[in-house]
Amino acid sequence: MAETHSLQDLQQPAVSSKVFIQRDYSSGTICRFQTKFPSELESRIDKQQFEETIQTLNNLYAEAEKLGGKSYLEGCLACLTAYTIFLCMETHYEKVLKKIAKYIKDQNEKIYAPRGLLLTDPIERGLRVVEITIFEDRSIGSGR
Repeated sequence: MAETHSLQDLQQPAVSSKVFIQRDYSSGTICRFQTKFPSELESRIDKQQFEETIQTLNNLYAEAEKLGGKSYLEGCLACLTAYTIFLCMETHYEKVLKKIAKYIKDQNEKIYAPRGLLLTDPIERGLRVVEITIFEDRSIGSGR
């Protein structure tokens, strides 16, 4: 049976490899990641769980980039105040980025870390890729 891990366990273990989920530019330049399941993760995580995580990230980024009345109001207030308004309020985009960071942290704690994986926030990689770090399974080398 596979050994479970916590986020603290994954802070300094040996990294086995990394998997990069690339941006999907088939619909233009909107921030969207490919949902193709990488073969390197087959023994670690269920395909449906992986696709659900990526689809949720795609939906959250779509929400962040959505233009609506609130976005236009933020832009108008920014112009009227010489952008000093952003010293005392967060933009819609910043609020959704915080929501994404919380979602990734929750996914790591509940799903990825127990399987020896670590999902990295795409904002840390310039929104180019979703990085998934695969850690060595310690149960193999421990003689179990």
